[in-house]
Amino acid sequence: MTSLRKLGSSDLEVFPLALGGNVFGWTADEKTSFAVLDAYAAAGGNFVDTADAYSAWIEGNEGGESETIIGRWTKARGNRSDIVIATKVSQHPDFQGLSAATIKAAADASLHRLGTDYIDLYYTHFDKPEVPVEEIVGALDELVKAGKVRHVAASNITPERLGASLDFADREGLARYVALQPHYNLVSRDTYEGALQDLAAREGLAGVPYFALASGFLTGKYRPGATTQSARAGSAAKHLESERGLRVLTALDEIAAAHGAPVATVALAWLAAQPTIAAPIASARTVEQLPALLGVADLTLTDGEVARLTEASA
Repeated sequence: MTSLRKLGSSDLEVFPLALGGNVFGWTADEKTSFAVLDAYAAAGGNFVDTADAYSAWIEGNEGGESETIIGRWTKARGNRSDIVIATKVSQHPDFQGLSAATIKAAADASLHRLGTDYIDLYYTHFDKPEVPVEEIVGALDELVKAGKVRHVAASNITPERLGASLDFADREGLARYVALQPHYNLVSRDTYEGALQDLAAREGLAGVPYFALASGFLTGKYRPGATTQSARAGSAAKHLESERGLRVLTALDEIAAAHGAPVATVALAWLAAQPTIAAPIASARTVEQLPALLGVADLTLTDGEVARLTEASA
């Protein structure tokens, strides 16, 4: 049984891979989504990441499709108390922004779709600098006090705004962020490494990075000259045009071969080895894609292998 990791200063204990729910109701229909969720839970997985906006970008969708599927799944399986559900606020077409009123209304809508009376981890999806941190933190604290949210977190936020939010929460004795969801992977290190990661380390925040596999590029399925049918092929293929992308693939191939492990597992293991990272997020459109993601729970890279990848991706 894979040991769970404590999520920052919270009382949440999570599997070392968060299952991304962005594909549910998008590239995975409800039946397939249930199968993926079943396989993830059967492997000991308990940390599912979604957002109220998933997947409003699809024609005919309204947003909230992913939450609805996850809610139906936990109800059908009777396992709500075993699953740590993370969702987010600010991007749903009907609940844009982070005013106090929007946060509260969006949370109620998420609870309804998820078919639950509490959200384990509630993120501000994209920070809105025009809204004072006092208003955001105050509204989130009210949700915690009302029992609708267990813990709060932030995503896509500057070190300055994150620091101000934590300072205000501490000063007023309000619920403080316990986790941070940055864009972070082997070929996108600039947004997190440095001030943001240093702040997370200093304040005891757990890093839960998204795009952990760079839209599929770090699975190794995108190669020079190869064509891949995927909704995200365009964003993944751009990394093939850089020397760094090719250097990273070469290093991943070598280390994967040494371990007899998939390239994706190695890429996730590098992330898991970084300071502050509790659980990278990765999504699977099919059950077949899941083992390579779950493998991060059992693969520990040597210091030399971590250094080799860090150097290749510099």
